[in-house]
Amino acid sequence: MIEILRLSLPITVWLTGFSAVYALQGLSCSRHWPADLEARPVLLAAWAIAIVLQLIALIAVLYAPSPARFVQTTATALASTALVAALWTIMPVLAASACL
Repeated sequence: MIEILRLSLPITVWLTGFSAVYALQGLSCSRHWPADLEARPVLLAAWAIAIVLQLIALIAVLYAPSPARFVQTTATALASTALVAALWTIMPVLAASACL
């Protein structure tokens, strides 16, 4: 069971971070967002938290290796890919305006 978690955790963390950041962006464009709270710092903080969680997932895979070589290689590749995906797919929050 730990091997399945090792393989699925990095992608799950990416999916959760991606969904959370873009949900915050959608919420910031709605009428439910507090008028006195600026959205950009909140979105940047959410992006940073998502990246840090991805790094923690990658470090966990690297420093607690699996006895099965295939699982370790695959988990490392998935964690690295999830980190790059988090950087790339959430990056528009940094450059684009919050509400178009």
